[in-house]
Amino acid sequence: MDPFENVELGASGVMVTRLGMGLAPIGGLFTPVGDEAAVEAIDTAWRSGVRFFDTAPLYGAGLSERRAGAALRKRSDFTLSTKVGRRLVPRAGPPGPDIWAEPTGCTPVFDFTAEGTRNAFEESLNRLGLDRIDVLHLHDPDSHFDEALAGALPVLAGLRKDGVIGAVSAGMNQSRMLTEFVRTGLLDCVLLAGRYSLLDQSGLADLLPECERRGVSVIVGGVFNSGVLADPWNTKIYEYRPAAPEVAARAQAMARLCERHGVPLRAAAIQFPLAHPAVTSVLVGMRSAEEAADAAAMARLPIPDGLWRDLANAWLLADDVPVPSSA
Repeated sequence: MDPFENVELGASGVMVTRLGMGLAPIGGLFTPVGDEAAVEAIDTAWRSGVRFFDTAPLYGAGLSERRAGAALRKRSDFTLSTKVGRRLVPRAGPPGPDIWAEPTGCTPVFDFTAEGTRNAFEESLNRLGLDRIDVLHLHDPDSHFDEALAGALPVLAGLRKDGVIGAVSAGMNQSRMLTEFVRTGLLDCVLLAGRYSLLDQSGLADLLPECERRGVSVIVGGVFNSGVLADPWNTKIYEYRPAAPEVAARAQAMARLCERHGVPLRAAAIQFPLAHPAVTSVLVGMRSAEEAADAAAMARLPIPDGLWRDLANAWLLADDVPVPSSA
């Protein structure tokens, strides 16, 4: 499967490359990045063939969107997604503990009202310095389902009807509520983070079958589950927390099997989700030019079919889960 092939999100007419760039890291996730390095990371992904970029106001409290705009304004042939559901407001006091390492003086607050959604969309356009956003996601409405359903989602549908955006989506770290949003019939795609990976296929229980039935595309994020599937010996982080010993051990067992086949674990982690027919694209977070080049190389690396069989035989992967084929 060509990771730089253009494929359609649902029936929206919006095209994305199968490998997309997640832009949370360039917002200074955990460690500072800086403007120059952020733009260089996007430029390197572009040269590799990536044309799909995903950001959000939350990422660095606006830094990710600003840096994305700086890198993409000079280009035209790309697909950009961002998110609504959080407004950025001035921080009322010194910054406290945060996963974002480059404070901007702003803090995100949840707002899924209709007015808040319209304002958030305009604010994102201003930070990006662009006149279009291709895909707009509802962002983490876990505790705001009713407000998002009644307030934000109709606004997104209206923006799509007016041709202001191309596709309506919702992005979450859980599959159950995403499935409920899909059943409204208003979504073109969803962004499922961390719930369809080598370590966690819980999205298979509800969301992926529902999306396949309805022709809704699934964009998979969090394929490294916060790092443990990128380097399970040195990055024992799972879902933004220290990995439980059994999780780290499982990832390490997968890595050893991958090594026998001459395949880095991160290549298997990137390519695995794309075998499911509902999955259109995989987003990989990239904070530097080196990470962007590596992700592109891992996405195109040939993987022998025997690796997937060995993972199943070792009880590390269910034998009925769709896996890539070299044919």
